[in-house]
Amino acid sequence: MNYAKLIDHTYLKPEGTSKEIDKLIKEAIEFSFGSICINSSWIKYAKEKLKNNKDIKIVSVVGFPLGACISQIKVQEAKLSIDHGADEIDMVINIGRFKDGQYDYVLNEIKKVKEACGNKILKVIIETALLKDWEIEKATSIVLASGADFIKTSTGFSYRGADKKDIEIFNKVIGSNKLKIKAAGGIKTMDDIKMYVEMGVERFGTSSSVAIFTGEKTKNNSSY
Repeated sequence: MNYAKLIDHTYLKPEGTSKEIDKLIKEAIEFSFGSICINSSWIKYAKEKLKNNKDIKIVSVVGFPLGACISQIKVQEAKLSIDHGADEIDMVINIGRFKDGQYDYVLNEIKKVKEACGNKILKVIIETALLKDWEIEKATSIVLASGADFIKTSTGFSYRGADKKDIEIFNKVIGSNKLKIKAAGGIKTMDDIKMYVEMGVERFGTSSSVAIFTGEKTKNNSSY
């Protein structure tokens, strides 16, 4: 299996400059990662840098990292991100509304963002670290009903990232349905990648991508 193509090579720190984006792109090209994942203000810049490379996709985040902004803002950010050249969108659900039991609100928001994405892939981040097991089940059922393409574990900005139990719950709810899984946050080793692939995970978000593929100990302190 070509594990590199499963990687969304990620840089989402707020202090990131063009230097960090250039490094991310260079690494993605060198290791043939499937995509880079960046904040939306850098999409046009990255698109220009990758204009001669059609193999590396651009993933951008929406409502990131809290998910607590107005739904219309997420919709507009998704539209503008795609206009600027994003190939895929990773959105954060409104976790507070979800925990308040406003499930229709969360479902409708995802549907609106998916509509804004058109034929582009939408991944939905539910931030499993902040949810109880039964809430992860409920959130998975909502994402399944929304028409989104992927459910994603984490932003990497909470106290933990992906966990084996999260993926087990996803699989229990998804069953034979088409919703795919992206694990993110705390993916640090090739053993992590292989374990999650065996569990059915098809994409990974990590800023430790190079260390994973070189076998070096990561110097990155981010949970992403």
